[in-house]
Amino acid sequence: MLETLVTGSGFWHPIFWLVALALALAITLIIRALGRAGYQKGTEQTKPFLSGQPEREKEHLRAGNIYWGFLEALRGYYRPLQAGHTGIAADYLAWFVAGLVIISIVLLWS
Repeated sequence: MLETLVTGSGFWHPIFWLVALALALAITLIIRALGRAGYQKGTEQTKPFLSGQPEREKEHLRAGNIYWGFLEALRGYYRPLQAGHTGIAADYLAWFVAGLVIISIVLLWS
């Protein structure tokens, strides 16, 4: 039951993983204990920060606004991909199958 399982790429032992889990739990509790003691649920502290602006009801932020910098930095890469973005599920499935075939060929080739 508590034997070490040795494979070609490593080993697995339940005691080792229980010790690792206990260590991770201890580190988590230490980090949590270092948090601010003045935190109170249901107050101004829990509201989202919107660049200093007051929160308005039914305000909608587009997801594209969150990733604007990322998309702007990789614009040269995304622009050709946007041309293939038709919104038709069959096209996406064709892209998925084509990608799967390419990955399979690469994996089988090596």
